[in-house]
Amino acid sequence: MTRRLSAALALLTAFALAPAAPAHAADEGPEQIVNGTFDDGTAPWWGTPNLTLGVEDGRLCADVPGDTANPWDVIIGQDNLPLVEGETYAFSFYGSASETQVVRALVQLPVDPWTQYLSAAPELSAAGDVHEFTFTAPVSLPDAQVAFQIGGSAEPWRFCMDDVSLRGGAEPEQYEPDTGPRVRVNMVGYLPSGPKNATVVTDAPRALKWELKDASGRTVAHGKSTPRGLDESSGERVHSIDFGKYRKPGTGFTLTVDGETSRPFDIAEDLYDEMRTDALKFYYTQRSGIEIRDDLRPGYGRPAGHVGVAPNQGDISVPCQPGVCDYSLDVRGGWYDAGDHGKYVVNGGISVHQLMSLYERDKAASKDGQLNIPESGNGVPDVLDEARWEQEFLLSMQVPDGERLAGMAHHKIHDAQWTGLPLLPHLDPQPRELHPPSTAATLNLAATAAQAARVFAPYDAAFAARNLAAARKAWAAALANPDLLADPNDGVGGGAYNDADVSDEFYWAAAELFITTGEKEFARFVQSSPHHTGDIWRERGFDWGNTAQLGRLQLATVPNAIPDRARVRRSVVEGAEKYLATQRKHPYGLPYNPPDFDWGSNNLVLNNMVVMAVAYDLTGKEKYREGVREGMDYILGRNALNQSYVTGYGEVSSQNQHSRWYARQLDPSLPNPPRGTLSGGPNSAIQDPVAQRLLQGCKPQFCYIDHIESWATNELTINWNAPLAWISAFLADRSGHTHCDVRYTAGGGRHFTAQVTVRNHGPKSLDDWELRWWFPGAQRVQNARGATVTQDGPVVTASGKRVKPRHAITFGFTGTTPAGPNPAPEVFYLNGERCR
Repeated sequence: MTRRLSAALALLTAFALAPAAPAHAADEGPEQIVNGTFDDGTAPWWGTPNLTLGVEDGRLCADVPGDTANPWDVIIGQDNLPLVEGETYAFSFYGSASETQVVRALVQLPVDPWTQYLSAAPELSAAGDVHEFTFTAPVSLPDAQVAFQIGGSAEPWRFCMDDVSLRGGAEPEQYEPDTGPRVRVNMVGYLPSGPKNATVVTDAPRALKWELKDASGRTVAHGKSTPRGLDESSGERVHSIDFGKYRKPGTGFTLTVDGETSRPFDIAEDLYDEMRTDALKFYYTQRSGIEIRDDLRPGYGRPAGHVGVAPNQGDISVPCQPGVCDYSLDVRGGWYDAGDHGKYVVNGGISVHQLMSLYERDKAASKDGQLNIPESGNGVPDVLDEARWEQEFLLSMQVPDGERLAGMAHHKIHDAQWTGLPLLPHLDPQPRELHPPSTAATLNLAATAAQAARVFAPYDAAFAARNLAAARKAWAAALANPDLLADPNDGVGGGAYNDADVSDEFYWAAAELFITTGEKEFARFVQSSPHHTGDIWRERGFDWGNTAQLGRLQLATVPNAIPDRARVRRSVVEGAEKYLATQRKHPYGLPYNPPDFDWGSNNLVLNNMVVMAVAYDLTGKEKYREGVREGMDYILGRNALNQSYVTGYGEVSSQNQHSRWYARQLDPSLPNPPRGTLSGGPNSAIQDPVAQRLLQGCKPQFCYIDHIESWATNELTINWNAPLAWISAFLADRSGHTHCDVRYTAGGGRHFTAQVTVRNHGPKSLDDWELRWWFPGAQRVQNARGATVTQDGPVVTASGKRVKPRHAITFGFTGTTPAGPNPAPEVFYLNGERCR
């Protein structure tokens, strides 16, 4: 989860897992381990009570019991080992297993919070091998502990070790990422009609010749690069290459320049079709409270997590932390936030919002059956079914009527203590706790519930009404408690997600409530907020802690009657211009370029692209869509590390995101994250021990390592996959903007009459025309005249035979609308092209 910046982040999950690299010579330092060769028996080594230690053939051996859930259920260790701050140590041992096993080899604080200065996960075999590691001690300690965690196996096995050594005076480990060829491209590919840009790392002062070759090796285009000088975000000198004039589709293209050839890529219209689906499918395997079916996600099946079945202690009836409340709540369901088992309202809020926003952008593109989830086939678009799984959880976090702070929302629910990796959700033995309500969480609930009230109205009126009632209740509670802030020190067992300024959440919630209800109270709040007219387009993008942008984008795109809506729309275009200017200056085409990269920088890149995408929708200007297309190049390989940050996309992609159950790097029986999972990406603060050990002094783009224990640079989260899904859906949309004139007028109350005029300004007839739009809520067409009109959920399709050149046709219908606003639809597609 993002922003785990409290001291609790150095707890037992903050492993500093080292790769199995040779330890450099440490001959000058004294041996710290006592009896590491076991010539004198087993003392002073100790084991947990479920072990009997013995010496066999000069090695320490023990029979490890089966049916243990966690690595720390079985431990062998030695205490009282001195460490000196700043000293680099070589740690080595010989280890074997009766059958292949991954174990933990740790150097750590011997008491809570068990801070780990080295955590290695070597794979032991029956043949045995020597394992060597280095680490630098961040503190001086007179009594560090070496521990071998060897539990977590269903079957019993035999463990042996010998020649355990810990010596100072080692050379610090030098980490050099494998960046492959110096020519950096979008490894997934480029759209035929879109921009095609690449970056080459070179010290050449002048332009270089480049060649684009097809899969057969034939040169199909050529040109010269543009020198760009020093790129501050990577610390490298680079050139950029533009080969956008080549538009012929194909597979296996490569780009050659300066004696280097890029990794292969495609040129195709359908590049993002699967990514759009995969980025959304990610959420099913993140679900809590339900069995993940292997027939729906082969290789990812698992029992339901946290449904009150031992060893779980939740989430059927979860109590509050001591002193917070005297009730328990049923908070089963929802999505696990990240690689842990916590569930957080503020992170869930922006995530479910962006899924519903993806749906609201083009309701016709979201279908039932697209995601292959248990609800597929129920007549509701799958993206809404998935969003509902989280929204139901958010509703369950609301403080019940009659209790103190009724209507507020609890900030989060998670384990009482941190757990280690790997740990499947159904095996988590920790007690679960509700944390205090917060104003931020309450406003997230108000915003998402107001949005859900309108998007679910055509499919489930009762659920929509429940959401609207919860939104109103949450809004009133937040007004009564405007400054209940999450404790920044509440970071044991889960992230704090603290936010010192909730004025942006007030603005977002008021905007959603106004769009859904049209009520003046919310309009007044929106217009009086400084976020309504201020420059909210941060260079660092928007995220769960900066949500005013969500309100502004919604007011710009979802039909509503805010009086200054034209200015709101212009402001979105101004924000897009800012990000476009940043992108044009950046030699890697990044619409994000602060001097240091943030935790989860990839999601901030994508959210800046969302602003550009909305500007395209509002104006139809191709430069904004081209900006989004070029921005995706960075995510998919055109970056300093020459890798894709989306699992399964591109020749080299992130595979080892920080997760307790997508943990193949630690346990070969477990899977990697599913295809379509976004990695958080470069983070200049490098808070985790792995990053601190390997990435010191890194330039922003190099502050990343694809390692499961690098939770600061390589985490996965629900709020990072949300903009990936949004942008992938935008890029998969192959419709263009066309000049067409559609006029929609309606009058009346809950029973209304509408008239639609379609004017053909072109020189040719519109034959067999089809006009598509969608209502914002539960409006229904009753009787139509002048055209054939059908409706599927909120999506309406009208069709007719012919519109002559420079003529118009008019058709009408009667309809019904529930209580509340009935704004005119604003997005129309004529024969598949978006009107402007």
